[in-house]
Amino acid sequence: MSIKGLRVARISTVPFFVVTQLSAQLQALGEAGAQVHVIASNDELVGALQAREDIRFIPVEIAREISPFKDLVSLIRLVVLFRKQRYDIVHSTTPKAGLLTAIAAKIAGVKVRLHTFTGQPWVTMSGAKKKLLKLCDMLIARLNSHTFTDSVSQRDFLVREGVVAASRISVIGSGSLAGVDIRRFDAARFSTSANDAMRQQLGIPADAKVLLFVGRVTPEKGVGELMQAFLKLQAHYPELYLVLVGPYEADGRAVVESHLTPACVERVKVLGLQAAPEQYMAIADLLCLPSYREGFGTVVIEAAAMGVPTVGTAIYGLTDAIVDGETGLLVPVQNADALAEAIRSLLAEPERLKEMARHARERAIRDFDSARCSALLIEKYEGFSS
Repeated sequence: MSIKGLRVARISTVPFFVVTQLSAQLQALGEAGAQVHVIASNDELVGALQAREDIRFIPVEIAREISPFKDLVSLIRLVVLFRKQRYDIVHSTTPKAGLLTAIAAKIAGVKVRLHTFTGQPWVTMSGAKKKLLKLCDMLIARLNSHTFTDSVSQRDFLVREGVVAASRISVIGSGSLAGVDIRRFDAARFSTSANDAMRQQLGIPADAKVLLFVGRVTPEKGVGELMQAFLKLQAHYPELYLVLVGPYEADGRAVVESHLTPACVERVKVLGLQAAPEQYMAIADLLCLPSYREGFGTVVIEAAAMGVPTVGTAIYGLTDAIVDGETGLLVPVQNADALAEAIRSLLAEPERLKEMARHARERAIRDFDSARCSALLIEKYEGFSS
């Protein structure tokens, strides 16, 4: 059995997730002979999908927030689309797309219905909204043929919380959503002169230490704790710089700006969303990801492939992405003091940091090469469609 000729739909709420996380996987599916359609909302990133010859992009507006009328319209459009296209497999990611796809695919009679959980927004919530969103995840699990998670610890959490039965959820390989393109995330691609030019462009001295954050700049990513830790460290490391790469959301902007002082304003570089985060990883000493919740933390493995260790929080998902004491350090969530101490300890021991960098890259290559992860997913598709 192969997937040649198999009609596959990959559905996400927004193109951003597909463009940043699934590009290599979609290419592998196409090279294996599948006819791949990508379904997502029509926003500013659709051009990156429309330009690809190996997939077909079909826009379906999917609201990120709960919107009964809009959600009903999206559901009807998905049912009609699934019946018309007669997909062999529909595979969703992101919460809202996952729920609407699960319902629509069941109504349309799609044989193989899959969803990958990449973290639960309700983990940090309380009250009625938490119960509602958890119920949505339970419905996703119930309606799909099978579900995946991108980390073992997330799988264990979902089973423990009663969201899904252990027999109906699994992790592909060692985890992550689609692995990492280790040819793209390779420090050898960046020459010393290129790195010097990047530092000069950002106004960072050649001998300065650089902390890097990559992700949505928002409170739940621990940006507040990161700013507090940076301020503590700056008193002892005046040559320390912080680079923030990722969508600069309104609540994150408020947190960052509330912590900026005249002494540090020039040492915090807020760059927004960047198409090539690896060029900033190439000049970084440490990645910092003090999130409150993560499904896995793909950026940790991307940085690892670049030879950059990570200081992150000891939450499910990141405990899979970071091997504590070997490829980085784990600290308690929402603890700026512990975060600052972990960063300080590694900056103070350059040989230890260098050893972690080596272990991080070796692990990324061994366990998370996107080619390997894509091959494992293709095997799953073959099994489900036989």
